Amino acid sequence: MRQSFEKAEAIFREHNGILRTSQAKALGIDPKTIAEMREAGLVNKMSRGLYRLSEYPPLDYPDFVIVASRVPKAIICLISALAFHNLTTQVPHKVYISLPQSIRSPRIKIPELDIIWLSEESYKNGIEEHLLDGITVPIYSKAKTIADCFKFRGKVGKDIAIEALKDYVQLPGADIEELLRYARINRVEQIMRPYLEAVTS
Repeated sequence: MRQSFEKAEAIFREHNGILRTSQAKALGIDPKTIAEMREAGLVNKMSRGLYRLSEYPPLDYPDFVIVASRVPKAIICLISALAFHNLTTQVPHKVYISLPQSIRSPRIKIPELDIIWLSEESYKNGIEEHLLDGITVPIYSKAKTIADCFKFRGKVGKDIAIEALKDYVQLPGADIEELLRYARINRVEQIMRPYLEAVTS
């Protein structure tokens, strides 16, 4: 059994210590082995069908890692993305994600998700890939996130969208043209522009 554990642990390490059950099985790890490793304290269950080697240090972004591992099409957005980019004082109690309209709502209870479905053009634009805890997590850029917050101002609150806009334009790398491009994609340019003019005048 120890030999099978060592082989499984080596495979886990090749994947930053995290594997879904389906991944593990495809890589030659029997689901029974994972159950035995869990009983032995070698792996921890992070979420349904998602395991991580217990020897690894605590994650800095556990919710993002779970979402990126279990919902491959998910893009971190809205308040979750604002918080990641330090553009809000809000602490999100859910993970805000976007999905293309063709994707069904994922079966995931922890962490709690707040989902928006976007058109193909809006969904695929403005994605950045960030390596967090060894896992690639797609997150919308600052400018795209602000445009999304104006589009979904009824969900996040108009005050939060405006505050993020104020913070963004003060950043050294703020790109107003990029911001307006995403606003046009989201069809909120006319809504955003007066606030933009007010904070840049």
